[in-house]
Amino acid sequence: MNIEKIDHILKEHEYNHSAIISIMQDVQGIENYLPEDTLRYISEKLELKLTRIFDIATFYKTFTFVTIGNDIFYITIRVCSGTACHLGGAVKNLEQIQRTINIQEGETTDDRMFSLETVNCLGACALAPVMVIDEDYYDAVNPGDIKKILSSYHSEPER
Repeated sequence: MNIEKIDHILKEHEYNHSAIISIMQDVQGIENYLPEDTLRYISEKLELKLTRIFDIATFYKTFTFVTIGNDIFYITIRVCSGTACHLGGAVKNLEQIQRTINIQEGETTDDRMFSLETVNCLGACALAPVMVIDEDYYDAVNPGDIKKILSSYHSEPER
């Protein structure tokens, strides 16, 4: 755990309890996962119960407690399946993604370019339906947008 970086993140968010999701996103961006010792440190610094932090981290599928390494070559597509997104057409978006890249939820393409997941909530209900590709959020997505969105990732240099 790099305490200086964690302290910087906490300071950026003004030690605000309501920023816990953003804080965890920033930590995961540095660590590639949420280490328990880091969450304990954040709990102490924010004076927020550790169980509350774990409740939040386990609710959002975007967070992981297992290191995923730095050498992942595929792009993760996360489709929100929360209530607002579901009602807004997330199922049709998911089906279009599956047709476009020829994989099912939970799979990775043969070329290891894309991995597809559904998540319970991305915390952006007002922007539904939402999907996230790596760290890029796309709001008000409809099936007609999918091919254009995904094609922009095919032109990126190898990671």
